[in-house]
Amino acid sequence: MAVPATGRNRRVALLASGVAVAMLGLAFASVPLYRMFCQVTGFGGTTQRAEAAPQVASASSVSVRFDANTSNHLAWSFHPAQTTMNVKFGEQAMAHYRARNTSNETITASAIFNVTPPNAGVYFNKIQCFCFTEQTLKPGESIDMPVVFFVDPDMIDDPDAAGIKEITLSYTMYPVDKPRTEPKAQAPTGTITN
Repeated sequence: MAVPATGRNRRVALLASGVAVAMLGLAFASVPLYRMFCQVTGFGGTTQRAEAAPQVASASSVSVRFDANTSNHLAWSFHPAQTTMNVKFGEQAMAHYRARNTSNETITASAIFNVTPPNAGVYFNKIQCFCFTEQTLKPGESIDMPVVFFVDPDMIDDPDAAGIKEITLSYTMYPVDKPRTEPKAQAPTGTITN
């Protein structure tokens, strides 16, 4: 039995509306799903989070290079306190980045990060990092921000990553338009100096 044209049009309209709503939902879910995928696989140089370093460190080591970038829209000076560091696999290490608010107003910023080469990301574990929270600095204020990390010894046995001699940890600092909390309530991760 043939469906009248009005019924077919209504069905097509409902189907098209359902597809549009599903696509909109996937668009909103894509960022958290991609972030979760990257954190699980280390894809694109995404690092891992850990509670503590392994109890035993390897005799082998890898060089970790530190890089810092600042958005053109952020009036901060931002740089690593050290350029490179040799770290034994499994050994807990601490590096520092320094930021200074060069403007005459209070600014909140947040850091995004990645690791290169990308296949080292799954083995680079952060225990503590200023990138986990927003940072707020008053005019002229400086902060020394620690990163506590280790490189997983399993990297040595990975044929795709075993030949890596240097890992670069790179941060880019961006301004936050709408801080999660009021600037006075935000406790920076690090030591503030004027």
